[in-house]
Amino acid sequence: MLTLAAIKENPDDIIRRLARKHFDAKELIEKVIEIDKVRRTTQAELDASLSQIKTLSSQIGMFMKGGEKDKAEAAKAEVATLKEKTSILDEKMTSAEKEITDILLTIPNTPCDLVPDGKTAEDNLVVKEGGNMPNLSDEALPHWELAKIYDLIDFELGVKISGAGFPVYKGNGARLQRALINFFLDNAREAGYLEVQPPYVVNAASGYGTGQLPDKEGQMYHCTEDDLYLIPTAEVPVTNIYRDVILDEKDLPCKNTAYSACFRREAGSYGKDVRGLNRLHQFDKVEIVRIEKPENSYAALDEMVAYVQTLVEKLELPWHILRLCGGDMSFTSALTYDFEVYSAAQKRWLEVSSVSNFESYQSNRLKCRFRGGDKKPQLVHTLNGSALALPRIVAALLENNQTPEGIRIPKALVPYMGGMEMITKP
Repeated sequence: MLTLAAIKENPDDIIRRLARKHFDAKELIEKVIEIDKVRRTTQAELDASLSQIKTLSSQIGMFMKGGEKDKAEAAKAEVATLKEKTSILDEKMTSAEKEITDILLTIPNTPCDLVPDGKTAEDNLVVKEGGNMPNLSDEALPHWELAKIYDLIDFELGVKISGAGFPVYKGNGARLQRALINFFLDNAREAGYLEVQPPYVVNAASGYGTGQLPDKEGQMYHCTEDDLYLIPTAEVPVTNIYRDVILDEKDLPCKNTAYSACFRREAGSYGKDVRGLNRLHQFDKVEIVRIEKPENSYAALDEMVAYVQTLVEKLELPWHILRLCGGDMSFTSALTYDFEVYSAAQKRWLEVSSVSNFESYQSNRLKCRFRGGDKKPQLVHTLNGSALALPRIVAALLENNQTPEGIRIPKALVPYMGGMEMITKP
């Protein structure tokens, strides 16, 4: 969440920047500042009362020693009254602090100056592109038909076992999944990311820490009996490794990668664009997460974008990078780049990665800070990116590499497929 200090320092700038996300923050910002004034006044009264209690308490002992019992009793009565007052003031302080936090949790992160203006995905800015478009015939098949012909994925069996959006990968389809996961993890490790294997369920504190709560309850699967949430991305448990941690400056940056299954309800999704692997309730993804000093975070973001670019290039897919406009950004992001690959049979671009800088928005929730020497601890910047999400990568690989002989395996994946260069019909 935004820091109270930043809001108080320049509320008009916060309001202006949030307007680029098409969020009207004026009333909420004014309310936070007003409540904070009450909180600070209450704090001053509380501090004064506690100081009086301390002074009177020391006097009581002196009065008793001097035989001034009446004065001691009067001082005791005054202390009792002050304690009642401090109890009321303390409750008022706690209430004000909670009210401020509750409001801050509803305010999105401010976009950085590089974010383009715009309301929808159509306003996103293409900043880079590459790869060669496949030359397929008009008879080219979409991946859901190829999956059936080559016996790679069984969507109907997934419906039987769980429901729509939970496919069953079989044979070379399952092998391709495992190959991609290992390929992505190996590349991340070679790029300096420490591999971790996190839990697939998190508590509410973790959801609040990375901003999934209270913004995205409707998209997360909730285990009500245990009050645990299935993770929508490995970003959540991996970033929460650093919750309530003060890092040493010399240990930054922290670079982690993790594979996980991801679970999303995707409420309201329907139509041809969600067919097959295009939108699922459960899917596999490899994530990269970085914890950075504030002055280094945008250089780190550029480095992460360049790294994800190498992955789509190695997979020989046509790609472009979008800088998301204010209206299409996530609640928590300050700047996001999306990667899309071209799906030749569907004749459309498919999003396969989002790479984002959250600046101090998540770390303020997480209370993740760093300290250099004797300096006061300060908030880190957090970043994360998909590197990569599998379903649409698989869709594009199957569609773009279909030939009369079978489905060609990109050279970079051949070692991970046990030397297999072509998936043929069973």
